Amino acid sequence: MDNLKANVTLDAKGLACPMPIVKTKKAMTGLEAGQVLEVQATDKGSKADIKAWAESTGHQYLGTLEEGNVLKHYLRKSSSDETIERKHPNVVTNEELQSKLEANENMMVLDVRETAEYAFNHIPNAISIPLGELEARMNELNQDQAIYIVCRTGSRSDLAAQKLAENGFSNVWNVIPGMSQWTGTTDRINH
Repeated sequence: MDNLKANVTLDAKGLACPMPIVKTKKAMTGLEAGQVLEVQATDKGSKADIKAWAESTGHQYLGTLEEGNVLKHYLRKSSSDETIERKHPNVVTNEELQSKLEANENMMVLDVRETAEYAFNHIPNAISIPLGELEARMNELNQDQAIYIVCRTGSRSDLAAQKLAENGFSNVWNVIPGMSQWTGTTDRINH
């Protein structure tokens, strides 16, 4: 899957436990919040180790792909601003979005998470435009269509909704709590 863009790739191939984790911790401190780290490892135990480490430190474990004997783990660095107060007035719950999707309403679901987050798990037919690219790609969106914006927790989607509203989009909705609690249908990489 070539749409799994990582900001940094860490080569931990050939290293035994605990070295993949030690190197991952070090690499993660150099990342900016929201960036994605790809860790390449050959130690089979690294899958459970890296997932557990990410969850214990508050970083987001996206998933692991296996290519031959190499495990590619994807992690997203958490940021302290993911608990910011939401400012966009139009919000809908995951359940409300689910019922609109089931009713086939004319609308767009815009996923503003990083491409790796989207690739591992997303709402079918959702459009992927990471928050950092939204400004440059607004012309891909239809101002006359209802746009429901999702991210992992509702924070990035809130910022995206504000940005679109400032640029003349009037029918924009922030979906909360977003993909972290989504129970509806998803498309995902089979790993």
